[in-house]
Amino acid sequence: MMWRFGLADSTFEPLLTSHWALAIALSMPLVLGGLAAVWPPKRMWVVALACAPLLTSGLLLLVDFTQIGLLRWQGEVLGVSIGLRLNGVSILLLLLTQWLGAASALYTPGLLSVSPPERLARWLWPLMGVVVSALSLVWLATDLITLYLALELMGLAAVGMLLLSGKTPALFASMRYLLLTLVGSLAYLLGVALLLGYWGQVDLAGLAQVVEPGPVTWVAAALIGGGLALKAALFPLHAWLSPVHASAWTPVSALHAGLVVKASLFVLLQLWSILLPDTFWAPRLVAWMGMLAIIWGGLIAWRAESLKTLVASSTVAQLGYLMVVFPLLLGPNVGPLAKALAWEGFWLQLMGHALAKAAMFLAAGNLILATGETTLKGLAGCSRKLPLSLLVFGIASVTLMGLPPSAGFTAKWLLLQAMVISQQWWAVAALLIGTLLTAAYVFRFFRYSFMETAPRHHYQPLSPGMDIIALCLALAAFVLGLLAHFPLELLHGGSL
Repeated sequence: MMWRFGLADSTFEPLLTSHWALAIALSMPLVLGGLAAVWPPKRMWVVALACAPLLTSGLLLLVDFTQIGLLRWQGEVLGVSIGLRLNGVSILLLLLTQWLGAASALYTPGLLSVSPPERLARWLWPLMGVVVSALSLVWLATDLITLYLALELMGLAAVGMLLLSGKTPALFASMRYLLLTLVGSLAYLLGVALLLGYWGQVDLAGLAQVVEPGPVTWVAAALIGGGLALKAALFPLHAWLSPVHASAWTPVSALHAGLVVKASLFVLLQLWSILLPDTFWAPRLVAWMGMLAIIWGGLIAWRAESLKTLVASSTVAQLGYLMVVFPLLLGPNVGPLAKALAWEGFWLQLMGHALAKAAMFLAAGNLILATGETTLKGLAGCSRKLPLSLLVFGIASVTLMGLPPSAGFTAKWLLLQAMVISQQWWAVAALLIGTLLTAAYVFRFFRYSFMETAPRHHYQPLSPGMDIIALCLALAAFVLGLLAHFPLELLHGGSL
């Protein structure tokens, strides 16, 4: 597993363009966020021009990786060794972060133009910049200290974004989120302290060389796993997720559900691959919780009265698919073919869900903003005036249900192959049940939206770009299934 995460020596030194592109990728979101706080952009084209250098930096890093392979940067800050690496997983997640961050930023001027102006709205920009930069650092970091700092910056900025609406429910939900994420950070830090005190290593590659199974390693893995599971809203530590999204602004929900909760899951898988390689019980426990998450999240979404509750509960269920894969990636007695298929399916599912869930939150936000209604019954008959928003919701739902030819279908097909090869029939059953539950809550919403007998409401016109941005994300998740061979080659360190 270590080479899959790029925790190895690189053959070539990074190019000069790689150094500049890395600096831009990590610092540009902070710079742009600060400038936007002083001069808030009013037009989408201004945001698009500002995001162009950031997106270009990601493409340059992609080109350098395909030409050179694994890239590593090593330095020292206050006597502590700091390392970064760029491999197939990190470049894909970096690109995903940049494009989803850009989409959320592009959506924001349209939202602020049609909703009542908020006095704290200008602070959304720098907080969004901190989240994007911190996420980028999470994907690249190769030491425990940098990972901790990046996760903390990301979490605190996410809490700040959720507070901006100024509503009382948002305040209570954000304070609860802050408390829980700090508890998760404390557990993670205690685990890191155990590893540092016993093994004397913070570098992940160095830790992999010296760590051995034993009580200290197991306790540290449990602390780190519990803390990161709380941050990632993994079942059964997910109760904070739905209230957080209920009052959050639409681009905040899109960025949070699409990326923020994935960062802790990424770190968990990476660290457990070092601390608990070929372990039977820990990955199985995560997988059993994942099965319950698929069923519980699907049932809550099916019974939800609010559209945002439906979409947020769907996130709990979709994260369950990723949890179910843990025994295939970390467990013993898994053949190389099954492990390779599970590796591909895991990351393709993560990327497809990030794009589709961001699109779904943007579409849901458009429906709520245009109608002034938040419940499914209140949105009855909205297909008359908002067909494009419903189309976006439907395309995103295709990916979540795993219908062909979307990324969700390709990812689930890969995962099913791995599960059948390794004869994990309980996981196969979980995926099939989850697909049926997803279809149930999606079609329940569409039954309301196409109700012809519903009363007609006044609709507030939206900025045209708001639906277009959501549509682009939904189509990206859809097309990713057709072009899956490109990211899959990168996952294996191959070139395009």
